[in-house]
Amino acid sequence: MRRMFTMFSLTVLTFSMAGCSFSNAAVKPELSESCLELRDGVRFNVASGNKEEAYYDMMKNKISQAGFKLSDPHERINDAYAGKYGGTNLDNLGFFSITDDKALRPLLLKDPSIGGFSPFNEVIYKLKDEDRTYVGHVDPEVMLDIVGAKDKEVRKGFKAMFPKLDEVVQKSIGGEVKYQKFSQLAKKRMIRFEVPIDRQKELADIIEAFQDRFETAFEDHEFIIAGYKDFKEIYNDLDLPFDRYDAYFVYSLCHFSFSESIFNRNDKATADGRPDAGVFAPCSMYMYIEKGGDKLEIGMPTLENWIAVMGIKDPKKQKAIEDLDKEIVEIMKNLGGNEI
Repeated sequence: MRRMFTMFSLTVLTFSMAGCSFSNAAVKPELSESCLELRDGVRFNVASGNKEEAYYDMMKNKISQAGFKLSDPHERINDAYAGKYGGTNLDNLGFFSITDDKALRPLLLKDPSIGGFSPFNEVIYKLKDEDRTYVGHVDPEVMLDIVGAKDKEVRKGFKAMFPKLDEVVQKSIGGEVKYQKFSQLAKKRMIRFEVPIDRQKELADIIEAFQDRFETAFEDHEFIIAGYKDFKEIYNDLDLPFDRYDAYFVYSLCHFSFSESIFNRNDKATADGRPDAGVFAPCSMYMYIEKGGDKLEIGMPTLENWIAVMGIKDPKKQKAIEDLDKEIVEIMKNLGGNEI
């Protein structure tokens, strides 16, 4: 089974002022569509200077103080953009997937949809023409609303993971905390599928066969398997009960040319890149089998959430996002998934 992953895969940052949202210096300031009832969508530490070394030290050595573990680091994606597309306005773009495994376990046992942001990305980016570094993540309440988590204890426990993480980021990166604001969530927030399985066969063989077909299908459509996390295996190794599931694992997916079209700008004549939207990348697609169950259940937040939460207005970027959502659905249907 192939589980060796590589990845080549933010900057119109909107701040709140007097109840309205305004863009940063990357573009001419303008009012958002609505100045009312704005919510915090993404939290960024915006610090003067290049914080690359401080960020790497934090992710590799300090986030464990907050209970988090680094899963799949993808450093300097901007270098791959420059090499393949001939240029970039980015001085840095990095995706670092993290989870608090112990805190997550009771939450996953109550609500498997939490896997839609487990892992999630603590992104870093810096523009070449700005002496500022941005480090941030999607607001946990927004994550919960996107996956549709309703249980009060699950929501409380999930949000409780973040203050310690944010404290570590503040100490390591510093700067001013800014929030990307938005007014409403996407209409379609999740895609969900069921794949029937034959429990007369060995479960390990069923899972391996499906994973091989899944990885091949997505790679054939130019996706990159940017990460893989087997929570069932993790909790078995920790001797922690995870008995609700016979299997529970999460794939991290990225599409390199798509991500470049959203995050990068390689020519001043083209539309601005949106590396701030990198907080949503790579996408987490969770898969699980209930104990004794006869189907593999699958879920993933739609990319449409990027448009809604990040306020992406460029029609070309909107179409690229909508088209990739459709492509993911078609791939899953061809793999035998029934959309629910």
